[in-house]
Amino acid sequence: MESSPPKGSVTIKIEDLQPVNNGNKNTNDGQYCLKENALGGWSSAFLLLANQGLATLAFFGVGVNLVLFLTRVLGQDNASAANNVSKWTGTVYLCSLVGAFLSDSYWGRYLTCALFQVVFLVGLVLLSLSSWFILLKPTGCGDGKQICVPTTSFGSAIFYLAIYLVAFGYGGHQPTLATFGSDQFDESNPKQRNSKSSFFSYFYFALNFGSLFSNTILVYFEDRGNWTIGFWVSTASAALALVAFLVGSSGYRYVKPCGNPIPRVMQVFCAAFKKLNVSLKEGEELYEVEGPDSAIKGSRKIFHSEEFACLDKASIITDEDKRGPPNPWRLCTVTQVEEAKCILRMLPIWLCTIMYSVVFSQMASLFVEQGDVMSTNIGKFRLPAASMSAFDICSVLAFTGIYRRIVVPVAGRMTGNPRGLTELQRMGIGLVLAMLAMVAAGVTEMERLKLVVDGERASRMSIFWQVPQYVLVGASEVFMYVGQLEFFNGQSPDGIKSFGSSLCMASISLGNFVSSMLVNVVMAATASGGRLGWIPEDLNLGRMDLFYFLIGVLTAVDLVVYVAFAKWYKGISFEGNYDEEEG
Repeated sequence: MESSPPKGSVTIKIEDLQPVNNGNKNTNDGQYCLKENALGGWSSAFLLLANQGLATLAFFGVGVNLVLFLTRVLGQDNASAANNVSKWTGTVYLCSLVGAFLSDSYWGRYLTCALFQVVFLVGLVLLSLSSWFILLKPTGCGDGKQICVPTTSFGSAIFYLAIYLVAFGYGGHQPTLATFGSDQFDESNPKQRNSKSSFFSYFYFALNFGSLFSNTILVYFEDRGNWTIGFWVSTASAALALVAFLVGSSGYRYVKPCGNPIPRVMQVFCAAFKKLNVSLKEGEELYEVEGPDSAIKGSRKIFHSEEFACLDKASIITDEDKRGPPNPWRLCTVTQVEEAKCILRMLPIWLCTIMYSVVFSQMASLFVEQGDVMSTNIGKFRLPAASMSAFDICSVLAFTGIYRRIVVPVAGRMTGNPRGLTELQRMGIGLVLAMLAMVAAGVTEMERLKLVVDGERASRMSIFWQVPQYVLVGASEVFMYVGQLEFFNGQSPDGIKSFGSSLCMASISLGNFVSSMLVNVVMAATASGGRLGWIPEDLNLGRMDLFYFLIGVLTAVDLVVYVAFAKWYKGISFEGNYDEEEG
């Protein structure tokens, strides 16, 4: 609700910003740009998709086989390697929050993407050099047959510095790139609004298309001990990604940062607490600045919502507020309060996605270790266990097309929603598929154990029995992660768009940390009293199937909680523009 500003205050205006002018008169979507002649659109978006594909190729050239590098080259045991990979992957996506904060608050999307890509490239160069000159001694070791010379403390330190620079660079770059890509489309134009929705599907498609090369060709070379070649190819791909990004600089649509959101949110809670005993009197309205612009630069006004009514007290105008200029620590606009409410509404949905990320994290750790003790021979050719993730990628690519070409039209006719399924419905389907993937992995492990031959490391069961679990995880990603990107970006206020995109990455991060914690807890509970535990060094003596079933049960419980929160959720509604649909 709008009202006049308090007596003695001035109307807050957003100065020195101009709306985008890209040839379309209807561009007042609340997104303000640095350049009036910036075009954006698909021409710029395609360059960003190419950047995404190349950067992902580089990242997975390191990440997809990292668990085997740790066991074969650094000599770590299976449980330790799986935990270290989970922690590293978790750090990658936790860094997305850092990139999102800098992007939204100070640097803007373009500069944030560029700088984090430079850090990413430096990490890859350092990793390639350290592997070449320090870690891989003798040459060709780390192929599963030839043992590497134990590395020194200095070598290990350089290695971990390199991979965590890779984590920091790639993590900070990802959510900002997704948001920067969506910025290339004008939300007030219905056609471009649909293009923006399509962009997130293509963004995830590009991610998986780029990783396909890493999960097939690079994995093959690395599995044969040619780790340095794999790392240098990743470095070259990251360099090309940076070049592709910089090439489009003159044509991008730039959005100015909206300032640090942390003080804004704190001000809402502080003001609401100070007015804990104040109530809105009949006939009075909540405080909002006059004019079409909100008090948050570059952000549209948001309509008032009924949830978390206690925070509305921050917008009640008291006699003290009327005696002087508005103090943001005592009086906040409706839009500022709604920004805080949006974060609170999204939080339980986001927490429910963490369990899904626990399932997703198994592909880079336990799925690889499971495949490594299965029959991997096709004639004389030995299939690297990590290359099985190519089935996950192909599943993502296939189901992306199936969803857009079949599911959306059919669901659209049934529900009346032109998008087919809402984002929240898609995320729920993703959880169901993830649960089924864990059941499939558990059944496969049960059968693998039955075909173990005494005295042999690998079971007689073919590694291709892992295909169903990889395909199910891939199908779930199309529903869960693409749905997350659309949901958190679309439901975030303009001032924290990158933060919204980073929530998807942060979910992956915490999922990896929770996975690591689960491994530790399970091993502590099952390896006591002289027992080997569920995930011992020799998996043929363990019960990894029970660990998979445990994750499946936890995912089922998470699904029930998620459905409850999804039914409760109410979507954001912007003033003076189209309303965001409920997830």
